[in-house]
Amino acid sequence: MKLVKKRIAADGSGSVKLVPEEDDDLWNAYNLIAKDDQVSAVTMRKVQRENSSGGRDAERVRLKLEVLVEATEFDNIASVLRIRGKNLTENDHVKLGAYHTLEIDLQRAFVLTKTIWDNWALELLKNATDPTANADVVAVLIDEGLAHICLVGQNMTTIKARVEASIPRKRGAAIAGYDKALNKFFENVFQALVRSVDFTLIRCIILASPGFTKDQFFDYINLESTRREIRAIIENKSKFILAHSSSAYKHSLKEVLGSPSVASRIKDTKAAQEVRALEQFFNMLSTDPLRATYGPAHVSAAHDRFAVQTLLITDALFRNADIPTRTRYVELVESVKEKGGNVHVFSSMHVSGEQLAQMTGIAAILRYPLPDLEDLEV
Repeated sequence: MKLVKKRIAADGSGSVKLVPEEDDDLWNAYNLIAKDDQVSAVTMRKVQRENSSGGRDAERVRLKLEVLVEATEFDNIASVLRIRGKNLTENDHVKLGAYHTLEIDLQRAFVLTKTIWDNWALELLKNATDPTANADVVAVLIDEGLAHICLVGQNMTTIKARVEASIPRKRGAAIAGYDKALNKFFENVFQALVRSVDFTLIRCIILASPGFTKDQFFDYINLESTRREIRAIIENKSKFILAHSSSAYKHSLKEVLGSPSVASRIKDTKAAQEVRALEQFFNMLSTDPLRATYGPAHVSAAHDRFAVQTLLITDALFRNADIPTRTRYVELVESVKEKGGNVHVFSSMHVSGEQLAQMTGIAAILRYPLPDLEDLEV
């Protein structure tokens, strides 16, 4: 995310001008923009104009609009952020106070104004505009006839390509047909990988499968990249890692990122930190359940007793439309940090964040057991 301008006063009010440069930036913007914020940007709108013959033609015009935010929607397929709210500027095409939907896409600047930039928003802004904060990983989850190419960014996991093929069984006279179908499948995955990945920017490329498909595909990559002299792959072969996965579907990504061979290579990435923290929580829940808790009421009660050692919370809770609720979560995070606790904010667009969301979106590892927490009425 490119920070063009920042004007935040001592009382916490102010505005920033930002330009999203990649999908992760749109996700950061989605998290930054809250209800009752103001967003201004240039947008396109279809209008009717009278032509020379007296009829009317549809025409798209560029408008600079400012809206008071009521709702936001992030479309990770189309890579666009939609912001719905009341128009705050007078112009010929959109009435003052009329509802309008701004669309923010890549390379389109926007200005975000808040009455209060709380600590959560400032921290997110800092991380979003720091180029060193983004460490991308590519994972190819593959099995015979199915492959998913996933880009694991700082804040979201995006499926860049899905490749499917019908592979006949490997037996008897059908072996030739099996080999031909498998090679064609590998070629399609190989082409999708080359199209989807900038190998010079990626930290590592993980090939994962339930059996030996990953090894076969890696051999295919080595052979074809050398034969075709694809320098981007040849010069970055050291970035490839082979790992086991239980399937070729996205939900297997969590176990892949948590495997020792992979974790050591991506230990500084946000996705890897989330996986480790969630594993620690589940280990505590199974081995010493009185030192692990989840749910807003139970976590708050534990924090009131200075018991929270590690807080796990999803970024979705900071998008709550109810401002007091949103503020309460922000204050909880700050308070845990002030009392010496660790905080992990999970991206709800990563598989580990999805798993935490299924458990209310908030959990904690405790410094000491709290047996009476189970009796708390919620």
